[in-house]
Amino acid sequence: MEIKGKDYDVSYDAKSETVSCQGSLRLSGKDEYAPIVQLLNEVADREPTTITLDLRQLKFLNSSGISMLSKFTIRVRQKERIKIVVKGSKDIPWQGKSLKNLQRLMPKLVLELE
Repeated sequence: MEIKGKDYDVSYDAKSETVSCQGSLRLSGKDEYAPIVQLLNEVADREPTTITLDLRQLKFLNSSGISMLSKFTIRVRQKERIKIVVKGSKDIPWQGKSLKNLQRLMPKLVLELE
């Protein structure tokens, strides 16, 4: 599964159960984020043991995108068997603060900042 936009690419690798986001997500509102939400929900509905979100190449994520990730984290938290690993970059300013907030929503979430 893959969603490509002008400035971003979101893809899912079923073999590694990894969703990778690259580029800059500056979409406006939940309607524009709907295809990405659908992809994330399809991944969660498969109920893998672990879902990895690789955000190391995601340079920018606006507040609507952060809200989308938060809602996804809450959805996965309700499926108690699924573990989330979020990979981020210390070199991208928004990631340190915003990704740590996901841990507040799901304390079992593993955050790896490289």
